[in-house]
Amino acid sequence: MNENSKLFDEDTNDQITLTLEDGSELICDVLAIFPVDDKNYIALLPQGDDPDAEIFLYRFEEKGDDDIDLINIEDDDEFEAVSDAFDELLDNAEFEEMFEE
Repeated sequence: MNENSKLFDEDTNDQITLTLEDGSELICDVLAIFPVDDKNYIALLPQGDDPDAEIFLYRFEEKGDDDIDLINIEDDDEFEAVSDAFDELLDNAEFEEMFEE
């Protein structure tokens, strides 16, 4: 795993509240923060019991004390690279977990 990557576990309480286009709010758990091509990305999972919930991937920029801007990934190639990097993070975490047990 990249030294700048951070994969969070279920005991971590890092959350972000997203404001959707209709004005409603969605509370998400932070799954991971990781770099791809010198940009920072974040993986978010909406809270709840939905086993089919989608993971949201955003580029983000820090704006100071605990303030970040989430930026939609609109380029298909960029999204594919970020998805691949996130999948690799998960694979590495599962691999490391096998040797911890």
